[in-house]
Amino acid sequence: MIVVTGANGKLGRKVVEELLKRLPAGDVGVSVRDVDKVRDLQERGVRVRQGNFEDSESLLYAFEEASQVLMISSHSLGEAAVRQHQTAIDAAKKAGVGRLLYTSQMFSSATSHFSPMNVHAATEEMLQSSGMAFTSLRNGFYAASAIMWMGDALETGELIAPEDGPVAWTTHSDLAEAAAVILTEQRYDGITPPLTASEAMDMSGIASIASKALDRPIRRIVVSDDEYRIHLVSRGLPKAMVDMLTGMFQASRLGDFSQTNPALEHLIGRSPVNFSDFLKDSLINA
Repeated sequence: MIVVTGANGKLGRKVVEELLKRLPAGDVGVSVRDVDKVRDLQERGVRVRQGNFEDSESLLYAFEEASQVLMISSHSLGEAAVRQHQTAIDAAKKAGVGRLLYTSQMFSSATSHFSPMNVHAATEEMLQSSGMAFTSLRNGFYAASAIMWMGDALETGELIAPEDGPVAWTTHSDLAEAAAVILTEQRYDGITPPLTASEAMDMSGIASIASKALDRPIRRIVVSDDEYRIHLVSRGLPKAMVDMLTGMFQASRLGDFSQTNPALEHLIGRSPVNFSDFLKDSLINA
């Protein structure tokens, strides 16, 4: 059985749907905090069990009889996320899971200015020291988050953010399909190559696409890191969130997320979704 954690989330749910195209429902399980949100999967024959990264016993139950577990990274920040991931790794090992897969990101690094990369690096170290067979999926930067990084540009017509660099924006749907292929075909041991779309784009490019899609100008305005921080604080964001958002721009202008790689295309057997097309569709249908 293959068990997917976080199956209520955007990526986790898509992975489950891709697995169900390839496997009988009885061979798929999910570990979720709220089982009521996946009753439809249970009705389709998927094994649904409550599992929480803060509760090792619940994970031990959720991972029971799993040959593989896909651990979707926690939404928590910093040490809280690292602690949760360690709990999940320990539970998977205790449950006798054959292989543990983890959704990392393309520039997992202990020294990145973008704090989630620090969490991914720490988690990969824990996986390597666990003694378990593992695969760390070095996913491209999620394309859906580009809308978030635009801030209130759609309302104001001004995309205000610090200096940035190109990002290999990659869709959840492509990454979910790749994960399902890796799970069902036993691809990749250890750390994968970057699983990215074929183009990288900066905020100026995003503003240009948005302008054309909406048929009205979206201007890219560069501000200092300090000005950006003040803007975020004025909106009531906590310091950890302010640091993370600012850190993304610092990391991107160093080129951390600019690399593209053909590995994703090879896995899914087609060209990844073009980010320009994805963004246009997202803005028009918003």
